[in-house]
Amino acid sequence: MATLTEETVEDKIEIVSEHKFIQVRTATVIKRDGVEISRGYSRHVVAPDADITGESTEVQAICNAVHTDAVKAAYAAHLAAQEI
Repeated sequence: MATLTEETVEDKIEIVSEHKFIQVRTATVIKRDGVEISRGYSRHVVAPDADITGESTEVQAICNAVHTDAVKAAYAAHLAAQEI
C-alpha cells in the first residue's frame, strides 16, 4: 500500500517595500512513497507592527533584524497619514 505524507515548508522569505514587509511563501508538499506528487503554495505578509510570536524562528530573526525602531516609526507615521 502506498504511503502518503504531507510536508509544510517555508520555501521563500522576501523583504518588500519601503516599510520592509516580510513576505513568507509556504509550500505544502504531498508525497507518495517519498516521491512528490503535488505542491501548493500560500503566502502571508508580516508588517513592521505585527505580533511575530507565531512565526518560525527564521522569520522572527529576519523581523528582528529588519524591523528596526526607525522602520516601525516610519510605518506608524504612514498609517497615521492614511487616517487623515
